[in-house]
Amino acid sequence: MEINIKVLFAFILMLFLARLGDAQSPAVFDVTKFGATPNGDISKAILDAFKEACASTSPSKIVIPKGTFPMKQVKLEGPCKAPLEFQVQGTLQASPDPKLLPQGEWFTVNYLDHFTLSGTGIFDGQGKAAWAQNDCAKTKCAHLPYNLSFNFLKSSTIQDITSKDSKNFHMNVNGCNNLTFIRVKITAPPESINTDGIHVARSNNVNIMDTVIGTGDDCISIGDELQQLHITRVTCGPGHGISVGSLGRTPGEKPVVGVYVKNCTFINTDNGVRIKTWPASHQGVVTELHYEDIIVQNVSNPIVIDQVYCPYNQCNKALPSQVKISKVSIKNVRGTSRTQDAVLLICSKGVPCEGVEVGDIDISYNGKEGPAKSICENVKPTFVGKQNPPVCAGAQTS
Repeated sequence: MEINIKVLFAFILMLFLARLGDAQSPAVFDVTKFGATPNGDISKAILDAFKEACASTSPSKIVIPKGTFPMKQVKLEGPCKAPLEFQVQGTLQASPDPKLLPQGEWFTVNYLDHFTLSGTGIFDGQGKAAWAQNDCAKTKCAHLPYNLSFNFLKSSTIQDITSKDSKNFHMNVNGCNNLTFIRVKITAPPESINTDGIHVARSNNVNIMDTVIGTGDDCISIGDELQQLHITRVTCGPGHGISVGSLGRTPGEKPVVGVYVKNCTFINTDNGVRIKTWPASHQGVVTELHYEDIIVQNVSNPIVIDQVYCPYNQCNKALPSQVKISKVSIKNVRGTSRTQDAVLLICSKGVPCEGVEVGDIDISYNGKEGPAKSICENVKPTFVGKQNPPVCAGAQTS
């Protein structure tokens, strides 16, 4: 029988491509195959699946299927041999009792490269009972568990998931390099105390994009030793805004260099864009902060530099902050303020702000007290374009 060489070659090529595709498809580790059921704690099943997936020399995927699964505490710790994806399709549910997590965080990921946390699932921290126990005005704030903690990740992505009702911060980022958050949703009621949406510190090249955050504290908070944080198309509200700091309370804090906030919207928040440092503080540096194309809707204080930040009056306001703020630009901020104080630039009398540029501000206030206003101390900004309200009257204009 005569063999058609072209047909044979095409058949061999198809087999080769099929095997190549199989080799490149990630191995899937469904936690239900490791004993996970909706009726019991699935922590062990997740850890068992992770152990096998982490040992794989080819890309792997751990899957939490649809459904609601109680989870006590999980820590995924690398390094792993190949890229790993953790896909949540259902709801992971913490115990409402914070005492059942005596140490650490609820879901922690450490020392992984090329890690992806994905899926449209929910991390439900069930934090209501914990918020009631945490009265920071009377006692030192308790260190309740975060919903998610990401430490020392490289070239990794957090996408499409939801964090709900965390007992403390929703997501904590520490020691990471080249980490991206995209299409994340964070939700908790306004009365949820100390529930920052995403807290970022001691990290390089972090991106937060196309994300919606509504919580009881800062939507995004920024700690020390941070370089190159890009926040783009984030909607914040309710919450306390996007805040650099507070800084200066701890000795040895390292500089914050390069924060870019662009095309963001604040709705019914206490603040919009904010930099806050403690009075009577230790030395620090904050530089190269750039805010552009910001919409504020019914925001109490749309633009804030506050170097006498002193919640619950637990500090000495008579002594100045020693955190140096410089090279800050605030451009094209428009919308409405819930108070007259649309622009507050309250810099340190010990180390005044330098290189502050304000451009095209258009913020209105329709209350009975009068029009929107600005308050400036220890700062001489330069200006570009329209200023409504007039900002720091008498300062240099370009």
